[in-house]
Amino acid sequence: MTDLDVTTLRAAYDNQLRPDIPDPVPAGVTVERDGPLIRVIGLNAGGFLSYRDLGGLTGDALDELISRQVQLFRERGQSVEWKTHAHDEPADLTDRLRAAGFVAEERETVVVGPVAPLAAALPVAPKGVRLREVTSREDLERIAAMEEEVWQEDRSHLVWGLAKEIDADPHSITVVVAEADGTVVSAGWVRFPANTGFATLWGGSTLAQWRRKGIYRALVTYRARLADQRGRTLLQVDASEDSRPILERLGLVPITTTTPYVYTP
Repeated sequence: MTDLDVTTLRAAYDNQLRPDIPDPVPAGVTVERDGPLIRVIGLNAGGFLSYRDLGGLTGDALDELISRQVQLFRERGQSVEWKTHAHDEPADLTDRLRAAGFVAEERETVVVGPVAPLAAALPVAPKGVRLREVTSREDLERIAAMEEEVWQEDRSHLVWGLAKEIDADPHSITVVVAEADGTVVSAGWVRFPANTGFATLWGGSTLAQWRRKGIYRALVTYRARLADQRGRTLLQVDASEDSRPILERLGLVPITTTTPYVYTP
């Protein structure tokens, strides 16, 4: 890929996927605007802040915007995630977030690539593993239990968060599990953001004993085929260091990095 290709893909990502606003907005979820920020409350365990850009805010004006979020979520007694990108301006944004009490979590690489080559392949899961689309509360609870075993932390928000999205519009998201002997060993979901050419991939956590067997790749291919059926032409993933090499081998290209900054009252 040339630099121009990366620049073009990053522009498509910024213009089509930012800010990250649920559409339709699920029941019980509120979306508010504060200057250039979009504030989403009620979809996950805490709040979520995103934006296309910060509208040129710098210095004291930017500090005031950050301070308003801290005050609001302190009063609510909830954590909030401010999703930053390496190419965001101003350059001192993350310094100002840290000064306000936000803490950086693990950096991920934003990768983007064409749907068609992946969709042309068949998803090949290892022997004894089947892929299945799910919508029931019971299956979402099984996914959360698998993720809790992987990460050793509470993932109950996945149950009600995904359920809210499915209830709001079952065509906007598809959840896929990989099962072996009735046990969920991995799971991923694909979102189809409205009025874009993108499908976005999420999840992909896999139980330790089932890693390096091709399950993650099979889940990616399966969801790429769903994206192709919807007429989407680009895939986007916030990739961990574990999944990034796999996704690059599948043809996705790094365009920037993203780091969540979390404020916890």
